[in-house]
Amino acid sequence: MDKVAVVILNWNGSKLLEQFLPSVVNYSEQDGGVVYVADNASSDNSLQLVKNIFPTTKIISLSQNYGFAEGYNQALKEVEAEYVVLLNSDVEVTPHWLLPLIDFMDTHPDVAACQPKLRSWFQKDAFEYAGACGGFIDFLGYPYCRGRIMSAVENDKGQYDDIAPVCWATGAALFIRLADYRNAGGLDGNFFAHMEEVDLCWRLWSSGKEVYCVPSSVVYHVGGGTLQKENPRKTFLNFRNNLLMLYKNLPSEVLPRVLIIRVFLDYVAALSFLLKGEWRSAWMVAKARRAFKKMRKDYASYRAENTNPMPVRLPFFHERGSILWSYYVKGVRRYLDL
Repeated sequence: MDKVAVVILNWNGSKLLEQFLPSVVNYSEQDGGVVYVADNASSDNSLQLVKNIFPTTKIISLSQNYGFAEGYNQALKEVEAEYVVLLNSDVEVTPHWLLPLIDFMDTHPDVAACQPKLRSWFQKDAFEYAGACGGFIDFLGYPYCRGRIMSAVENDKGQYDDIAPVCWATGAALFIRLADYRNAGGLDGNFFAHMEEVDLCWRLWSSGKEVYCVPSSVVYHVGGGTLQKENPRKTFLNFRNNLLMLYKNLPSEVLPRVLIIRVFLDYVAALSFLLKGEWRSAWMVAKARRAFKKMRKDYASYRAENTNPMPVRLPFFHERGSILWSYYVKGVRRYLDL
């Protein structure tokens, strides 16, 4: 059994593989990692490129495009390792990036998952939106990070260099014990993509495990490699999956109130899209709410399993209120100022 398997999920991403796989293979193998490319039935030359240029990389060929979440579930059935890294294809890693993560996990058996510090590939001294130095969510389900609140991304000045527990670790570079991944049921395949790592980490916490950020490991993420931030499909997935995640995991005493508030806030978001001329994104918010209503009944069993028992309270932002209020009303732009 391997110590660490670094698994990159690919779909028609030959250009990204050609650009970023060299650093992953070089620096991961130096640290004893084994690199896999799991291919979601690509129609480009991805697999041939990997075979020709990266002969030490193992290939997992999936029969169809399962999406991000279920793609990883299917791929990890073919992997046997103590730890796996779910690594996006648009991530550049750095020398010995795996060693701090391995050392931390080896000495902290109650920790199921962790993440490195995530910096922007475009602006190397800034954090990257999709994870920064570890993520949190407020009681309404809105995610934010040490280093990123809403759209305000901080420069990295070492202000979050401490190892710290976080609510969720980024799916761009998620380091997790394979046994814990499987015991938690893996990623929710119905999500397809977006919010799936937040949901998984929430379930890990609820099962008595912990999630951390280990900033001495640093990687650089392009972000938006599959769907750009303003893509209407991404809007749909984010809103729908966020509601499903809340329904699956929130305690019963707060769920009804949160869902009522979210009806109002989601349609405020739709109105905001309309005022900016982004009518397709506005429509996707409404479509996401209808999809959530339709899927909700199928998630009753998931909810029962996830919320009973719930032995550990997440390191949430509950006691501090809403991140929207902090950002839009109080003008908070830094995690340290919350």
